[in-house]
Amino acid sequence: MAFVSATISSDRIAQRFAELRRTGRRAFVPYVTAGHPDVERSVALLQGLQGIGADVIEVGVPFSDPMADGAVIQASSQKALENGVRLDGVLDIVSRAALNIPVVLFSYLNPLLRGGPEALQRAADAGVDGVLAVDLPLGADPERETWFADGPLDYIRLVAPTTPQDRIAEIAKTGSGFVYLISRLGVTGERNELPADLPATAARVRAATSLPLCIGFGISRPEQARAVARIADGVVVGSAIVRAANESVEAALTLAASLRRGIDGD
Repeated sequence: MAFVSATISSDRIAQRFAELRRTGRRAFVPYVTAGHPDVERSVALLQGLQGIGADVIEVGVPFSDPMADGAVIQASSQKALENGVRLDGVLDIVSRAALNIPVVLFSYLNPLLRGGPEALQRAADAGVDGVLAVDLPLGADPERETWFADGPLDYIRLVAPTTPQDRIAEIAKTGSGFVYLISRLGVTGERNELPADLPATAARVRAATSLPLCIGFGISRPEQARAVARIADGVVVGSAIVRAANESVEAALTLAASLRRGIDGD
């Protein structure tokens, strides 16, 4: 599959967060599963999210065993696979969307490895700026970690609430772009309440790295997004947007716009 080569900055994520810092704003980082509900609506959703003010978009690569995801994202991944979307299909969707904001591939390791040694370069050529491998913890596979760290994309690393302080620092040193703090243990999905210790966890991460901090998992309502924006540089919302996309692109964008307003305090 051929892609329309995108002209992108190699540090577009850093530039976006620097701009947000200058203006005193926080990033809205929506997640969508590529190819869900279908390819055409997936492209329209990406473009619409940019239009309502997303700062970075996480694009999920469909996978048959998404063990870290809850029911909503699992179902969206299965639907995308049924639509025939694999890694190169994801890159084609990103290329067609032609976004002028940063894009991060959110993937399990297997689809990226199956894409071959040039997968990261193909992603960069399609308009992707960063990559996050959900199931590659620090030290588990140094060769693969080096592949990501030395590649053309920012290597986004995950930190959990239970991660020891010294390990947080090591994780952050091997990554770039931003650090993604999982707000709670368990799988993705909407929650009624944010963890009470989230501000303290965020402070621990900030003490270990100068990279921007984004927080996700369980955020689904504007007031939750606003609360997270007070302690983080970016707010990641996935399951709620994917659930709304099951209804329509318009429903997903209406929800996303309300989250954008919540982050901004409007």
